[in-house]
Amino acid sequence: MKLGIVGLPNVGKSTLFNAITQAANAESANYPFCTIDPNVGTVAVPDVRLDFLVRLYSPKKTTPAVIEFVDIAGLVKGAHQGEGLGNQFLTHIRQTSAIIHVVRCFDDDNIIHVEGGPDPVRDIGIIELELIMSDMEQVRRRIDKNQKIAKSGDKQAKREVEVFEALYAHLDNGEAARSFVPAQDTDLELIQGADLLSAKPVIYAANMDEGSFSGERGQNRYYDQVVDHAAGEGAQVLPISAKVEQEIVQLPVEERAMFLAELGLERSGLDRLIQCSYTLLGLISFLTAGPEEVRAWTITRGFRAPQAAGKIHTDFERGFIRAEIVAFSDLQESGDMTAAKAKGQVRSEGKEYVMQDGDVVLFRFNV
Repeated sequence: MKLGIVGLPNVGKSTLFNAITQAANAESANYPFCTIDPNVGTVAVPDVRLDFLVRLYSPKKTTPAVIEFVDIAGLVKGAHQGEGLGNQFLTHIRQTSAIIHVVRCFDDDNIIHVEGGPDPVRDIGIIELELIMSDMEQVRRRIDKNQKIAKSGDKQAKREVEVFEALYAHLDNGEAARSFVPAQDTDLELIQGADLLSAKPVIYAANMDEGSFSGERGQNRYYDQVVDHAAGEGAQVLPISAKVEQEIVQLPVEERAMFLAELGLERSGLDRLIQCSYTLLGLISFLTAGPEEVRAWTITRGFRAPQAAGKIHTDFERGFIRAEIVAFSDLQESGDMTAAKAKGQVRSEGKEYVMQDGDVVLFRFNV
């Protein structure tokens, strides 16, 4: 999973990136475009279930699920036409699974705002419009190409023209591709294959200063504006303070929980961001465990057992026989696999079994 961190210049993207990746390789400065090449950081997904399994099996190796964060340079008006190296930055966004849109929700005369001052709805609109305009260019090229092919009587090309002309009109109305509903469900594959920027799912990260950092309405007027805007498109909003996250990672690990508690938080911004991302993309994790390795595997919700096995190795899917599964909660309650089997909590599931979050699995296969 690769998440692109985007936003206007000087909204706190690089500060947030450095904090959540616990790195310092993304330059953070008080001027636009201090980030040009994208910074990439890989983060292990915190999972207390792995901790339990490690204590149970004492494995030689532990492998958590990971998320890749990409800090993409700030976009400005005209990015789709190359302003501020916009075309290059838009290409970086195209390579991500989803967008973390950082919105500035604080006043600070010492930090330049490229539009003169914070206005979350306006700022969100600037970024969204650039993505839409870039998509319109791509959709227009797709229409032109298929119109030429359709002249020969190609029915598929004619259908593509119809679908993308409808999508173009939707974009031209200022609406993102992710809100477009095609006439037929089968047309969704066409649109998904077009790799459109405004079709990518988005989480709005409302970046607040420490004084007004809260997830409660009425504490920060800018945050309230982001929440209202996101509600209109059914998007998630993550209240966060890049400055606070930066302070957290500078503390010794044993002091972080106390610091969070003083702020009235149970989890760090990274943990909350990961949870939001899994929900946004419809992801879950299953677990494999033994003396050699304890590992978390990320899959799409709805995967059946053979598909999940294929994440480990294609031979596992090709030669799938069955999956021996115990829910993590049952295994934890029983204490170990032997006790779980004695209680009948370990099930044998076939090819039609739909995987559940937290399944601890042993795949049986024959190739």
